[in-house]
Amino acid sequence: CDSLFQVWKKKRCVLTADRLRLFSGNSDRPKELYFHSILKVDCVEHTSKYVYFTIVTNFYKEIDFRCTVESCWNAAITMALIDYQNRRALEEFRRFRYQHSASETQSSPGGRRALGPRDPRE
Repeated sequence: CDSLFQVWKKKRCVLTADRLRLFSGNSDRPKELYFHSILKVDCVEHTSKYVYFTIVTNFYKEIDFRCTVESCWNAAITMALIDYQNRRALEEFRRFRYQHSASETQSSPGGRRALGPRDPRE
């Protein structure tokens, strides 16, 4: 049976461009949540003092967090995750465009891209 109250462990968090690092008081080595393994950040509840939120991983594991309203950690993590996902999407788009243009260059006569419709007799 789950308890109604949860014991919250205090952790020091460091947010980087590609991960969230969690340091506990008794360990030098942090736990790391890489953004490529995070699906989303869900805001669960706002109270006058705390924001409760959940980080959901790609494998649907849920990790619960609590922060003070003033710290806005949930928003900072969400924005960092969105920034990471946008950078990845741009990289994939550029890679696709480069591969697509390279294959067009190889298939067009003389190495030039055709600007209009191709002649079906070619």
